[in-house]
Order: sequence, then structure tokens, then C-alpha cells
Amino acid sequence: MPVRVLFTASECAPFVKTGGLADVVASLPPALRALGHDVRLLVPGYPAVLAGAGATREVATIGPFAELPGARLVAGTTPSGVPLLAVVNDELYERAGGPYQGPDGLDFEDNPRRFGLLSHVAAALASPGSPIQWTPQVVHAHDWQTGLAPAYLAMWGGARAASVITIHNLAFQGVFDATWLAPLGVPPAAFAIHGVEYFGQLSFLKAALYYADAITTVSPTYAREIQDVPLGMGLEGLLADRTADLHGIQNGIDVDAWDPSTDPHLPVRYRGTTLWRKAGNKAALQAEFGLAVRDDVPLFAIVSRLTQQKGIDLVLAIADELAAIPAQLVVLGAGERDLALAIGALPDRFPGQFGVRIGFDEGLAHRIEAGADMFLMPSRFEPCGMNQMYSQRYGTPPIVHATGGLADSVVNCTPDTLAEGTASGFVFGQPTPDALWAAVARSIALWHRPRLWRKLQKIAMARDFSWAAAAAQYGRLYESLAAQRRA
Repeated sequence: MPVRVLFTASECAPFVKTGGLADVVASLPPALRALGHDVRLLVPGYPAVLAGAGATREVATIGPFAELPGARLVAGTTPSGVPLLAVVNDELYERAGGPYQGPDGLDFEDNPRRFGLLSHVAAALASPGSPIQWTPQVVHAHDWQTGLAPAYLAMWGGARAASVITIHNLAFQGVFDATWLAPLGVPPAAFAIHGVEYFGQLSFLKAALYYADAITTVSPTYAREIQDVPLGMGLEGLLADRTADLHGIQNGIDVDAWDPSTDPHLPVRYRGTTLWRKAGNKAALQAEFGLAVRDDVPLFAIVSRLTQQKGIDLVLAIADELAAIPAQLVVLGAGERDLALAIGALPDRFPGQFGVRIGFDEGLAHRIEAGADMFLMPSRFEPCGMNQMYSQRYGTPPIVHATGGLADSVVNCTPDTLAEGTASGFVFGQPTPDALWAAVARSIALWHRPRLWRKLQKIAMARDFSWAAAAAQYGRLYESLAAQRRA
């Protein structure tokens, strides 16, 4: 049965993106609409959103609430044709920097107000008295920035929509001083362990986890991991109590944007039947990073935030061993200053072998996936991850730590799994330099056996990482919630 769903999130590719959240918000709604669900998207009216979505037609005004300002609601469309509503308040959303931080890298002090307004508008559109005719049956909120939407709906009561919160990364919880309660219109009674209180502060994410009708995470393994320490991040008790309402649904990827046979970013396009053409991308990537153009050494790659969570320090710990093989490494990313400096120093230590670009470049990310031989993803924890799926699709076997979505989406290459036709990468059990190095060594040993390596590549490239399976699971969840709300 088709369901009317309001997606709400703080970012959406290609307009505003800091990570995988933006890709999910861009890719999942079209897959849901293909199944017949009426999905619309609500996002902040950043200048990039208004320009990119052609959002100029005003459809409603939203009045002030508590100490939150009013806003205009304008309509547009995403590149994939999903109807989009933007919350326009120039004081809150039209500013230099990213969606959460200024040019100085510091969080905006009024982030509670900025995302409190987004949450309030989402809840208002799903409640009696909505200023627009279209009313959702389900509000699907994403991460802490929209966490107050399920809370507002539950607190207001009445003939409201059902609500879902998706945890993309539990490490980011939107925790603020309790003095924000009144400005956000959160009643004092909600500031309790059974409510929005988190160690004496207000947590946007905890509010959603407590009040939402259903909770999802972006992989089945992560759904289990966050119900216990340490990955529960202080919320494991609440999540364990709500285990019946907690659903782990593996993310998909945009298989049209990430297709090596049609990818416009690649010097040489290829598919599973023409894998020999991949070598042209390797040579081009080596040249782009100033590395020696050689086909007789393995080329490893990283596209990542440069943080402890992503295990970048583990890669630094095996840099000497990689160089001694000899192997090459290219890195694209930005993040923690100390790690960025340490990674950035590698090309001087190993000229012609290691190349680094600090920052992010979408086209370069595609060329790295196509040009590398292996992809390193040694995250200490990873709710889902997408690069390991991109890598498999591009015939670049990933080397991953067995956690979260990495464990769910990569099949460890052993003689048995390779013979069975299920192997798709290399998985290691503990986030340590020794365990990472052992997996790297296994990958190199197989890379030196071209026939078996080609078999591994073809198996990985044939796997289905489209959004179809995830969209079907979300659709069933929406239908169940809508039916419960009607009852």
C-alpha cells in the first residue's frame, strides 16, 4: 500500500554534503517512489539548495514557535525528481561555511536553533493545522539534526503522523546545554531519563530514540553493536529497551552514479567483461598523483575522513611496510589536524610511492575507486560505509575491519569463499596494525596470482548494491506504522 512519507534531513547530495547521510537522502527517496510511495523531502534552505533545486515558489509560511523564528516554505525538485521543500530563514541558513560549522571550523553556536526550526517545521507539516494540503502518514527523520521532530510529534499528541529516526552515526548526538529547552519549546517534564535528558544535557538524538515510533540504523550488524558498550555511546540501555522497534537496514548505493561502464569521471570505462581496461585508470591515477607509473606494484587507496574512527592511524602504523613491499598508496580526505599532517607528510617520506590530497573532490574519488588495485577501510566502527560497496562495484577489492556495515557487505576472501564464488574483499577481526597488515599481505599474495585476482574482481563487481532491497524493507516498515496509526 502506498504511504505518504516526509523525509527530513540536514543535507542532501548534490546540494550539501559532508558524508554518507547526503547520499542516502538523495538516493533512497527515488527508490521508494519507484515502489509507489509518495516521498517528499524537507531540508534547510541553504543557498546551494535553493539554487540547485530551483526552489523559488513559496507554498506556505511557518509562524514562530517558542523562541524559534518563523520561516518561509518554498518548493523545488531534486535532480532525481523528488519533490523538495526548503525551510527558508536567511539568518539561520544563509551563511559562510558548511552546514554545521563556520569557515573557522567551529560549530555554529546557534545550531540548536537552526535544527530545532527544521525539526519543528517537519512536525508541523505532519500535524493537524499543517499549512500545506499534502500531509504525510510518516515522518522519516535522519540523525540528530532532525531528532526533535519525532519528539515534537509525540509531545503534541493528537492525530499526528507516525515517526521514524535513522541513526547514521551514533557518535554524533546533538548534545547541548539544558538552557535550550525553553527556546526550543521542549516542556520541562521531558527533561528526564525517560525523555530528552542525556547526562544533564539536552540530546536531540536521544529525544528521537525515546519518542520515535521506530528506529532504524544503516546496517544489521550496527543495529546489534549499538545495544551494548562501547558502540552504544551511552545510549545502549535505551536502545536495548527498544530492541523490538530497532531495525537494521543495509544502505544501498546509487548504482547509476557509481558504474564503471558509464562513469563520466573515468579516463577509461570498463565492466566485468573488459577488466583489462582498468589498467588505464591505474596509470592515469598514478600520473595524477605524481607516482611512478608502474603496473608491477600494487596500488592501495583511501577516500575517507581522516579520523581515529576511520582507522587512519592504523594505516600510518604500516606505512613503512607498505613502502617496503614495494607498494603505492593514494589518499583523498580531510579531518583531524594531526592525522591530516601525518598523512600529508607521506609523499615526502616516500616520493613516487605515496600521494595525498587533503580535501574532497567527487570526480577524483571516482578515479581513485577505478584506478586502485585495493581499497583500505580499516574503520574502528562503521555504521554502514559506502566506499566498500563502490570499491566492489569497481573491481577494487576492499580491505575492511569486521564491524558494522563493513561486516555486512564484504565477504572475506578465503580459498573456500573464492571457490564458492562469494568472496569480495579481505576482512580482519581486530582494529590493530598487525591485523590490518595481515589482511594487506593476503591481498598482495592474491594480487600476484592474476587469474584468481580477476575472479575475485568479477565476483565483487557482480554483487547487487542497489537501493531496491533497502527500499522494500523501508516500505514495509512505513506500511506497518501507517496501519498502526490508523488503528
